[in-house]
Amino acid sequence: MKTLIKYFILFSVLFSCENFLSQIQNIKISSQFDPEEVTIAINPKNTNQIIAGSNLASSYYSHNAGYTWQRNSLICKDFNVYGDPVVFWDTTQAAYFMHLSNPNPKTTPNGSWVDRIVVNKSTDFGLSYPDCFAFGKNNKKVQDKHWACVDEKTNTIHVAWTQFDVYESSDPKDTSIIRYSNSKDGGVTWAEPKKISAFTGDCKDNDNTVEGAVPCMGPNGEVYIAWAGPRGLVFQKSLNGGASFLPQEKIIAPIKNGWEYKVNEVSRANGLPFTACDISNGPNRGRVYVCWGDEKNGETNKDVFIVYSDDKGETWSDPIIVTYRPNHKEQFMPFMTIDQKTGFVYVLYYDRQNYLDDVTTDVYLAVSKNGALKFDYYKINEASFKPDKKVFFGDYIGISAVNNVIRPIWMQMDESKILSIYTAIINDSVLSNYQKKQVPEIKMEKMTKFLPKIKINYSVESAGVISAAITKPLEPGFEKVVAKDVRIKKGANQLIINTRKLSLKKGNYVVTLYYNGKNDYVWITEE
Repeated sequence: MKTLIKYFILFSVLFSCENFLSQIQNIKISSQFDPEEVTIAINPKNTNQIIAGSNLASSYYSHNAGYTWQRNSLICKDFNVYGDPVVFWDTTQAAYFMHLSNPNPKTTPNGSWVDRIVVNKSTDFGLSYPDCFAFGKNNKKVQDKHWACVDEKTNTIHVAWTQFDVYESSDPKDTSIIRYSNSKDGGVTWAEPKKISAFTGDCKDNDNTVEGAVPCMGPNGEVYIAWAGPRGLVFQKSLNGGASFLPQEKIIAPIKNGWEYKVNEVSRANGLPFTACDISNGPNRGRVYVCWGDEKNGETNKDVFIVYSDDKGETWSDPIIVTYRPNHKEQFMPFMTIDQKTGFVYVLYYDRQNYLDDVTTDVYLAVSKNGALKFDYYKINEASFKPDKKVFFGDYIGISAVNNVIRPIWMQMDESKILSIYTAIINDSVLSNYQKKQVPEIKMEKMTKFLPKIKINYSVESAGVISAAITKPLEPGFEKVVAKDVRIKKGANQLIINTRKLSLKKGNYVVTLYYNGKNDYVWITEE
């Protein structure tokens, strides 16, 4: 029992600080054409220049560090533009918008739907993308869910993606694999794609499909790639710039219930992994990270996890939970990046910890300055929102960080059910001021004993409405609402819980209080 109490106290200290929040400036990028599946990239050589993209064919640019944005409609007359946008820069400051294809039958008579990967190139810092180049075609097989990275030393572009024999086929003879290619001339020509997955998946585009292949560069030209599939989280690497890979990928960790999951009122969601390597000159140079989301802690308690390797992927740390919350609310759809100047790790995700209703959603940023051993947490959206499963929400969000300039990008929905995409103006000074300005709007005692009537004293800064629920810290799915939309006065208040009326057996619980878009909690112990 003493061990459990210490566990309670430890997580109270580690995770209570993010409850007391101040706003970070948000910038709306666009609400045209129901934008989703968003991507963003800061020019490593000029952080005032930022490019972004969204489904299906919208590109955006900002030349004042993200304070204002312009939109372009992307055009590729031969191959068209068919979603899954990914933006990035190369070392010459050329900007790229990578996407799927839907070839024009008049100009590409042998084309078929999503039969190749296409990259549009800009040489005017994202103002226009006049040239597009394609690769990866393999008869009529579907090429999908690509991602890219650039070698800072050679300017080689590395890309990995999923190939479906027949998209959404249930025939066991049809499989999905991971393919890889690279370009050494700025995207104009591409190496013959190679299969880099020994373990295949099905073609249903769900848990048993191999997807989420995100390449990243190591400090000496290594190419690291992780993805998800029927064997969980797996890892591949090339130690010679993509010339050859391991004969068989390494299995890192299981993904509980698979990478595809259901989130209340979200049309589609997943916990697909993102891979990044620290190539800064900091203390964790060479450390490879993989971040993903799964249901390890319960089907209605999704969390974000991270693992790392200090020996080029030969061995891995145990999974580290990034998003623990004792009230079992969901954190989902993560994206990870590293600032290669500082080595700091940034994880962006959606979070429902602040509301009882399991629908109202916030956007959080977790930041680690010590190699993912400890994270600080920041609520970065100015307005919470409620998604609607009738509106397609997209599969991923994004974040870019260069030399202490941090720009996330995410989708959210307003009350009119209109999707918009946002960024936020963030740097280390902004995050530091955020922490300094934290004012606890709720003050609660942190631990009390289990009794027939539990009396919890708390105070708030202004009159308002509170809700409260009791949960078991080690039993996801257990929740009893003990107060809902109760009006309270400013100052001291008391919450009384009749454990007998709730049929609660003596034990260890957590009571979470929801107030003004925030939450705080108290541990209930049986001793």
